[in-house]
Amino acid sequence: MAGSDLAEEMSGHTDTEFQVNRRSGPDRLGALLVAIAAAGLVFQPFSLFRANRIVAAKPVWLLSALPPLEAWLVLAVVIAASAILLLRTRPALRLIVCALTLAVLALAVGRSGVFLTPPPNSYARVAPGGSFWIVTFAFSIALADASVRLRMSPLGRLALLALTGGALWLLLWSGAWDSLSILREYANRADVFWREARVHLLLAVGSLAVAAVVGIPLGILCFQVRSIRATLLNSLNILQTIPSMALFGLLIAPLAWIGAHVPGASAIGIAGIGIAPAFVALFAYSLLPMVSNTVAGLQSVPREARDAARGMGMTTWQRFFEVDMPLAFPVVLTGIRIVLVQNLGLAVLAGLIGGGGFGTFVFQGISQTATDLVLLGALPTVALAFAAAIMLDALVEIANPVSVRSAEA
Repeated sequence: MAGSDLAEEMSGHTDTEFQVNRRSGPDRLGALLVAIAAAGLVFQPFSLFRANRIVAAKPVWLLSALPPLEAWLVLAVVIAASAILLLRTRPALRLIVCALTLAVLALAVGRSGVFLTPPPNSYARVAPGGSFWIVTFAFSIALADASVRLRMSPLGRLALLALTGGALWLLLWSGAWDSLSILREYANRADVFWREARVHLLLAVGSLAVAAVVGIPLGILCFQVRSIRATLLNSLNILQTIPSMALFGLLIAPLAWIGAHVPGASAIGIAGIGIAPAFVALFAYSLLPMVSNTVAGLQSVPREARDAARGMGMTTWQRFFEVDMPLAFPVVLTGIRIVLVQNLGLAVLAGLIGGGGFGTFVFQGISQTATDLVLLGALPTVALAFAAAIMLDALVEIANPVSVRSAEA
């Protein structure tokens, strides 16, 4: 008895020491992110100054991009936040600190636009530099990591996303970024921007909707008729391997012929270039995830659930709609999530063939060597894909809470 008591005491002492050392030791991810942020501050400028929108940029480091007191205050905030990330601090504290640091960085880069632009000069441009983007990236990753460590519920993550979107809207509405070059590009193209935004969403969401209408029944058919499953999935796999630009090119000739020879086709926008080939290509790329996830979802339904439904006297259609599809729905929703994020990114390429969307600004900016015009198209695309991924991930967890709880256990 005495030996076992001594062993238990030593074991408890060892566990306590381990927990203390674990709490007091450095955080590995935090150390990596701090190193990335420090490298950005040292080796990259905080802002870029241009005499006009197309000339070469002049790099401006943090301590020169703001009034001295403000510059040192921003630096102090980043250093203090980095110290918290280095230690194994509470996730809630890390989340708050990262959010505040990102807010300070956002206000600082907007303030640098005011500070660096001469008052009567309407041609000068100030853009965020590499330092701003790198430090923002590091603290954004740290914020996402803190939310994971907190094990936030799906509704909590949706609330955090809504707060982030609201803060960004408030920042833009306040005019704090009006002196930055990307907002000047937007001011010159506000009407065109929102028109292309609608086209971008039409391409991404519209092709997803059509793919769901076609792909889910095809997936059900593949599950029910095994003889066609391999052939259909292999065909869709081959289609998925075709590069996007090549697929756009392959669609030009047949769609041009349809637009020229089929009555009414040209009236609804079918042509060799434009929105039609972009829509068809996105639809084609969407089919494989929709079909394969539908098959996988139906295959994941436990046999016991089907046997219990059969024992209750349910008909085949009742078992399918009341047992199979509800249990398969989270996996099908995962396919929808994959397709939406994929299409939001691929829709940028529609700008190359006159299909519109945010790719219009990206490729115009590349042709004009105007980085800010590229960002005007790229940043909304990234933001939409990021928001879509968070929302649909939350919906998947809401639709399948049992597997989430078992995974956490």
